[in-house]
Amino acid sequence: MNKDLKDKIYILDTTLRDGAQKADISFSVDDKIRLAEKFDDIGIDYIEVGFPASNPKEMEVFEKLKGKKFEYSKIVAFGMTRYKNVKVEDDSNIKQLIESGADAVCIVGKSSELQVLKVIETTLENNLDMIATSIKYLKKYFPEVMFDAEHFFDGFYENPDYAIETLKVALEAGADYLCLCDTNGGMLPHNVIEILDRVNKKIRATIGVHFHNDSGCAVANSIIAVTRGIKMVHGTINGYGERCGNADLCQVIPNLELKLNKKCLKEGNLQHITSLSRFVSETANQIANPGQPFVGRNAFTHKGGMHVSGVSKLSTAFEHVPPEAVGNTRQILISELSGKKSVILRAKEFGINLEDDLEKVSEILNRVQNLEHKGYQFEAADGSFELLVREVTGTKKKFFKLESFRVLDEKKEDGRMLSEATVKVQINGDRIIETAEGNGPVNALDKALRKAILSRYPVLSKITLTDFKVRVLDEKKGTAAVVRVLIESSDGVKSWGTIGVSENIIEASWEALEDSIIYGLMNVGENTGENTGENTGENKDSGNKNSG
Repeated sequence: MNKDLKDKIYILDTTLRDGAQKADISFSVDDKIRLAEKFDDIGIDYIEVGFPASNPKEMEVFEKLKGKKFEYSKIVAFGMTRYKNVKVEDDSNIKQLIESGADAVCIVGKSSELQVLKVIETTLENNLDMIATSIKYLKKYFPEVMFDAEHFFDGFYENPDYAIETLKVALEAGADYLCLCDTNGGMLPHNVIEILDRVNKKIRATIGVHFHNDSGCAVANSIIAVTRGIKMVHGTINGYGERCGNADLCQVIPNLELKLNKKCLKEGNLQHITSLSRFVSETANQIANPGQPFVGRNAFTHKGGMHVSGVSKLSTAFEHVPPEAVGNTRQILISELSGKKSVILRAKEFGINLEDDLEKVSEILNRVQNLEHKGYQFEAADGSFELLVREVTGTKKKFFKLESFRVLDEKKEDGRMLSEATVKVQINGDRIIETAEGNGPVNALDKALRKAILSRYPVLSKITLTDFKVRVLDEKKGTAAVVRVLIESSDGVKSWGTIGVSENIIEASWEALEDSIIYGLMNVGENTGENTGENTGENKDSGNKNSG
């Protein structure tokens, strides 16, 4: 056998079908088209787009895909074996599979005696005939037919002879892939090894696996299965799926390619899997899991001083693979646990060399530790940390000086709440006063500040607030508690976080907002190629958190 073919593991992505069964996901027709195009770009072998017989929206997706040419991927329609009391040529589900125009079909049939007798309520013999006639009929219309042996692993423990018989019948009918499903997601790796070894002695076919994650083992089971000779893995991007989800292809694929030397994606495309993961989470309107292996924001993030020191000398000291191999990046976090090396490495990221200035490094560390004792947290506030470093090193720019701000809240007769903010700032000796209304005090402050300085700094129009979080730090104090405000901002190219802490939520919000604008003005010109404008040359209020 050709070595490349021997090392090839075929990937069937079922994000658009099984992944869409996650409780809070609903893909539109256009969402599915865009995602299918992304999967083709990265080199997924088979894209299971949906179940044509389930609803009109699914069929609309297939209709739109008929006119599209994919460079690499094959479009797969999912369906069931014929209904128990219907001839295969009369079965509406089978007819819609044929009308889908897909490149291949994947049909599910029962491999569990219990499921046959108690769930679909037919005879074991009729179930075998349902599998055989459906596959044989579909082979007239499709070059590739896959058989999903539903509940196979549980069924094997119930009645191994019958579970194997369903595979033999499917193979004899012309199935190209026999995919063994852990439908309830309860199998452990040693179960998988035992069953696959026994299947391999009975069946000579191209075997695939489809694992659900109810026992937390879907990824491990998929990888174990490859070591036992299977050739196809089903899964979803980010592990989306019903109940606890499916095998996460963002973990399965890197492990197979980097650690088992298997070929899964188009050559060189593993480096795009992090961006794919994030694109899918955005399209699905899901919060990306920062701790997700390989592709999560924290997958290569180091916080402890000893770890940072080790990674700076040898990346493999605390990283199992290079982050760039999967398109991710290494991050050094700053916190009370950080050592001097952490500060030096972070400062180097934004162009400040502190290798020979340990006095300033110590001052930065002391400020961080003192501020974190008060409630600040710089792991998610990279913008505020950079401003702190630049203030200590004298490289922080002053764009405006706050004279004062005021916020008023008013409840209207019609029930609406309206906030009004007035901001007074100085820029190069000019006193500017602006007022704005917003749907909340922070929104009003943001609008008023922008009105005050936009004419001097036009690139401010590119900076937007993308997220706003408030955390109560000592809930026992009730409404007098200290709060932490985190703001996420973006200029369309880069994102950054800023922080404010105070017993007054408006003051905390202003601190985070002010840092967000200052950081953006310092960096947006670099990110977009534009000039940020003038510099006031004035010092910021001494009460700012960066003064320590």
